[in-house]
Amino acid sequence: MAELSKITTLTLKQKKEQGQPITVLTAYDYPGAQLVDEAGIDIILVGDSLAMTVLGHPNTVSVTMDEMLHHCKAVARGASRAFLVGDMPFMSYQINRDEAVRNAGRFIQEAGMEAVKLEGGREVLSTVQAIVQAGIPVMGHIGLTPQSATKLGGYKVQGKTAQAARQLLDDALALQQAGCFSIVLEAVPAPVAQAISQQLTIPTIGIGAGPGCDGQVLVFHDVLGLFDRFTPKFVKQYGQLRQPILDALTAYRQEVEAGLFPTEAHSFAIDEEELEIFLYGGQA
Repeated sequence: MAELSKITTLTLKQKKEQGQPITVLTAYDYPGAQLVDEAGIDIILVGDSLAMTVLGHPNTVSVTMDEMLHHCKAVARGASRAFLVGDMPFMSYQINRDEAVRNAGRFIQEAGMEAVKLEGGREVLSTVQAIVQAGIPVMGHIGLTPQSATKLGGYKVQGKTAQAARQLLDDALALQQAGCFSIVLEAVPAPVAQAISQQLTIPTIGIGAGPGCDGQVLVFHDVLGLFDRFTPKFVKQYGQLRQPILDALTAYRQEVEAGLFPTEAHSFAIDEEELEIFLYGGQA
């Protein structure tokens, strides 16, 4: 495959203007980032979903800034073309604007990200504006916002009434005005997401929001069938790799236990004379 140009916020804007779909996947480590980058994906999101898919937490609110930065650094070392977005974790931007800007800056300065993502609508406008004014691109996220799922009454579709849909549109327009370069729409009825996308000049990235968004995002482990705790309705598995991996690991254990691995083919030799000296000190 011919080498592709580095993705930037300008690239993403042009894709929307030209009607070219934007592709987004999460990644959480060096080999994952390499694979996603080599596949030609436009944006790599180091999502706070790593709390569940990588760290084993029951939800996304448990992941810390230090954990996010650790994984972002690994992803930045593995990707060269994709645009890199770090997900600001719970309580890293809610306390006050100064702390939000400081934490956003750490994603750029320390972790090699090129933008940050944060959840919320009009209630986070001043925070978004402050981060953007500091020179850091911001991706918004509205609809189902997992960090505040408890407040929303659980992991439910958002914007199902005319009033709720209007609130989402108002949030999206406000985030655009505040300076966001794109907005994630999660678990939003497809017609609502399409209408919002058509009224914005910045790209929308859908997850469970239908085909009318400007781009789509899924979680790395969901796409590959590696996360089996639950599978959201909006997920399509393009591979079912969990069982083949489990089969390979089981085969390894069985061969070691049966004395079938390692064989001579997997071992290193030593000169016979050197071995004799080692074993017997050169004595006949």
